[in-house]
Amino acid sequence: MTPQRNTGAGAEAELPEYAGHYRLESRLGSGGMGVVHLARSTSGMKVAVKVVHAQFARDPEFRGRFRQEVAAARRVSGAFTAPVVDADPEAERPWMATLFIPGSTLSEQVKRNGPLNSGELRRLMAGLAEALRDIHRVGVVHRDLKPSNVLLAEDGPKVIDFGISRPKDSELRTETGKLIGTPPFMAPEQFRRPREVGPAADIFALGSVMVHAATGRGPFDSDSPYVVAYQVVHDEPDLTGVPENLAPLVVRCLAKEPEDRPTPDELMRALRSVAASYDTQSFIPEQRTGAAGVPGSASSANAAAGAESTGGAKGAGGAKGAEEAQGADGARGADGTEEVGKPVRRPEPPRWKLRGRRVAVMAGALGLVAGGAFAAVRVMGDTPSPGETNPRTTTAAFDAWEAGSVSGAQTVPQCSYGAGKLLCAQSGVVFALDPSDGGLVWKHSVAASLRSEPPVLAGELVQPLSEQDRRLEALDPGTGEVRWRRDMPSHTGLRTAGGTLLFTGADGTVTAVDGASGRTRWSHGLDGQGVPYFLSFAGDPLAYATTATDSGTTQVTAVDPDSGKVRWHAPLQGTLQAVGSHDGVVFFLSTAHDSGGTDAVVRYDPATKSTRRMVLPVARPAPAAGVHGDVVYLMSTGGALEAIDTAAGKRLWSLETAVSHGSEPVYDDGHVYVTAADGRLLGVDARTGRLLGQTKPRLGTRSDLVASTLPPPVPVDGRVYAGAPDGTVFAVEGRDPSSW
Repeated sequence: MTPQRNTGAGAEAELPEYAGHYRLESRLGSGGMGVVHLARSTSGMKVAVKVVHAQFARDPEFRGRFRQEVAAARRVSGAFTAPVVDADPEAERPWMATLFIPGSTLSEQVKRNGPLNSGELRRLMAGLAEALRDIHRVGVVHRDLKPSNVLLAEDGPKVIDFGISRPKDSELRTETGKLIGTPPFMAPEQFRRPREVGPAADIFALGSVMVHAATGRGPFDSDSPYVVAYQVVHDEPDLTGVPENLAPLVVRCLAKEPEDRPTPDELMRALRSVAASYDTQSFIPEQRTGAAGVPGSASSANAAAGAESTGGAKGAGGAKGAEEAQGADGARGADGTEEVGKPVRRPEPPRWKLRGRRVAVMAGALGLVAGGAFAAVRVMGDTPSPGETNPRTTTAAFDAWEAGSVSGAQTVPQCSYGAGKLLCAQSGVVFALDPSDGGLVWKHSVAASLRSEPPVLAGELVQPLSEQDRRLEALDPGTGEVRWRRDMPSHTGLRTAGGTLLFTGADGTVTAVDGASGRTRWSHGLDGQGVPYFLSFAGDPLAYATTATDSGTTQVTAVDPDSGKVRWHAPLQGTLQAVGSHDGVVFFLSTAHDSGGTDAVVRYDPATKSTRRMVLPVARPAPAAGVHGDVVYLMSTGGALEAIDTAAGKRLWSLETAVSHGSEPVYDDGHVYVTAADGRLLGVDARTGRLLGQTKPRLGTRSDLVASTLPPPVPVDGRVYAGAPDGTVFAVEGRDPSSW
């Protein structure tokens, strides 16, 4: 089913152009709950947005169910579920956005190409077992696992659509006499005791899904849902055609009593011993090391929001097949650009990667995997006054502290370090904390809407940089007092570079303001850049403007922010985004035109005008990138954290973190640190890629709200500082993450 513009009569023909900050481009599917659209974020990232039908938006009970769906999707994480990136269940038309993922459903695959073979079935069962483990470990029961809710993505199966899932402690109960689910894949207790459905019901559904994948029909097959319901409760399943090595496991999954069914962990252990000739780790992600291309699955790919489709499929949209993986050897392109990791043929991928036209499917799941140990602290909600001690607790063993929300709101504080202080911002306030104990040094009120970046030092003064405030002001880092104030230049882009603020006007004029005095340093356009938008990096005196062209190149211009002079200009092949620099060398991420994901890391040395391109094994969805030396660290949506050595031209390691949405990775003293959407801080060995430790989650009470931008952790002098969704700022000892 091809994406189409909204057409037809009725309320749905007048759908909004935007959901939040996402522009709705075409319709992917429509179901009982709402319409799912292909959309793009402000940065151009593809997402799928589920917009609730207008009649349901007016129903308070339905809003409660949709709010619960968002919360359930956000709680779930793992390599076999898919991430939510944003949601607003309180909007006039509630909506939820997830990443767009290419792939077909199991239902479509079997319909087009017939049953899966034995090896594919084993890998599918392993992936679904791990997905259910991740779902159940956070207390969610899916309740509607079926072939059309299993997405066969390039890196393994994904469980999608949490529209009728339930937390175990949910206050929204099944109404008397109402059955929720799809009869051929429902467990006996869903018919007999619908109020008492638990995780074992999903295991029963897994067994039914496996029979469908192996035979093209269910274990209980009839045209009448009433007959199917009777068979599920009373009859034995028909396993004709299920491979003998898997049939015993499927029988256990289809046990009539919940307590007789295996757990997901038991299934995974059993599957590891089934037919040793199979690649038993294909869809059980583990840490991978080495420079060579790694066969098997990658991390979770870019996903989209779950919805029932009118055509039986989950959505639509073509996608290029992924029959190639990265090898270890480099190659040089015809244009002289060095490509490291030229793709080579992958050995025998599962058939669902090779056959049939793909459709774009919508999936919803963002992660919350509560793990790791951290000394208990209490969250204090009082807003401190200037000069007072911030509400906090300390743990002497790790010299750790946690400071309560300064604004009183449960929003993630954005923090940086400068002038010996933590400089942070929340909605409506900029403040400084003492890094030794979290004490409040000062706070300063600003416009309610700040940029999704921390305040920075420019000209040795703090720049709050509020988007909606026409005032531009600079604060004393020691007291928070205003040192200068002026009207903010009219602009569509803003970047701090060294001691200068760069404002880009709609006509392409760049106005440079001195951070120390507030005076205009220079104002003019840049040749070849049209309307330039700048990036800058710590320790680099230059600012970089990039513009993608229709010819498939990116024009890169390096500018001295103090004088406005162009230091160098280069047209580079591909659609590139600058992510860091080191010793004059600039690093970029390259965007694949077919999937919109990142397919390579590019290293450009302006001194030698040489380019090196490291092709990734699989295009990564919306990765956040950090640079240390010649190594680029990527944290992809879906959970993959990896290290790419651009000088050596190889991938050092890859780690599946089970973090569906993470911050920019930050290196310090042999460790890589990442913050997660649930408030966890992860510490990873920078040499081996081994996860060393993680802090506890710090979620706010509104677990259905998803932070679209996560601030990176701030390592300083052996300690690591981070903000969390509950509004707190906390500090831990960075040298020993295993102690967290």
